Amino acid sequence: MQIKLHIKVGDTVRVISGESKGQEGKILKIDRTKSRAIVEAVNMVKKHAKPSASDPQGGIIEKEAGLHISNLMVVVNGQATKVGRKMNDKGNLVRYSKKSGEVIK
Repeated sequence: MQIKLHIKVGDTVRVISGESKGQEGKILKIDRTKSRAIVEAVNMVKKHAKPSASDPQGGIIEKEAGLHISNLMVVVNGQATKVGRKMNDKGNLVRYSKKSGEVIK
């Protein structure tokens, strides 16, 4: 069974703790088994790559590393907010911002 998360791929999130605190970006990928997410242009690390057929030069590549999802908050209208779940008028479970009450797409 998969765990329910407060974030989804494509959400804009803000980092609330750690070395990248305060940075914002879009979620590119989520690893549910490790409870980690990769956020665009946040938590950049340098990786040494050997020359290969696809990359004949090799060298040092900068890429995003994972962040634990507990260190991320969804941003709605420029404000970081907690996320709740409620039933809408059609009977579907939707996410909403606890700060503004607005439904998150």
